[in-house]
Amino acid sequence: MVRTASASVAAGPTLAVVAREAGVSVPTASKVVNGREDVAPETRRRVTEALDRLGYVRRPRFDAAKAPRLVDLVVHSLESSWSGAVLHGVEEAAHDAGLEVVVSAALIRSRVGRPERGWLDKLVARGSSGVLFNLAELSDSQYAWLEQHRIPFVMIDPVQEPPEGVVSVGAANWQGGLTATEHLLSLGHERVAVIAGPRRTMCSSARVAGYRSALASAGVRHRPEYVRHAGFDESVAHRRMLELLDLPEPPTAVFVCSDLMALGVYEALAERGLRVPDDISVVGFDDLPEARWASPALTTVRQPLSEMAATGLRSLLRMMDGHHPESTRTELSTRLVERSSTAAPRA
Repeated sequence: MVRTASASVAAGPTLAVVAREAGVSVPTASKVVNGREDVAPETRRRVTEALDRLGYVRRPRFDAAKAPRLVDLVVHSLESSWSGAVLHGVEEAAHDAGLEVVVSAALIRSRVGRPERGWLDKLVARGSSGVLFNLAELSDSQYAWLEQHRIPFVMIDPVQEPPEGVVSVGAANWQGGLTATEHLLSLGHERVAVIAGPRRTMCSSARVAGYRSALASAGVRHRPEYVRHAGFDESVAHRRMLELLDLPEPPTAVFVCSDLMALGVYEALAERGLRVPDDISVVGFDDLPEARWASPALTTVRQPLSEMAATGLRSLLRMMDGHHPESTRTELSTRLVERSSTAAPRA
């Protein structure tokens, strides 16, 4: 209670105190403070002198037209460096555009990838002008809800192919898978495996398709047992690598469809006493900070996460201004970043 009283004193006199000092009503004092013209000159003088004498602080008037527009960014998690890169891209682009961003991790509190309906209701209540969904999977009813409320939205790296007309931004995943596999083939590897993400995800399917295309172009036989699927996490990738090592003819190289999964692969290889890249070469995907910190540093395919997020926000901004993008799908290029985790196979 003492701290509350002190705060009131520090904040200065109220308008009621000023009105009492000037001998006028509170509405009249308010008119003077707000620059209204329907006040007698003598009354205005008395109120103005009372304001100055008491040290009343005039607060700036809120101008809704000048207030920054609000957009929502819905991410699947706030714990990974993947999301950190997306947040960085959105924050920079929002600052340049004069937008305010509300970040929600609504996806992790419901069925995998699907925002809760309660969150969607809050979206309207707080007056957001648009939404960026990152790694989201929306139901038909949620798409319909957004359309019904005329809320523009953009998908960043959607889990599954969105409905026709939905704007999305992603990376050239097929090209990334092709490049990673071509790199291993160029070193002389023919027994190249892939540990991919979930089968149903758009990015994972495209990376595996790129992997298979590289094998076919090089005339290398595709081995179904060399294709393993996992979640985008270390633990399942660790198990899949052990399964590959237990094959009668294990691979000499593996393309892992995320850097975090590659860390699980490193752990599995260490458990079996194998060295990277002396015994087996490893290529990741994403180029997260973890790729540089790994030992040895991980060769990986760089996915431009921050650029994807910034591109998504700029597309959303155009939609908020009433312009629909000419293309509903934008793919940014990937590139191979060579480090120390790949080498020619042992003779």
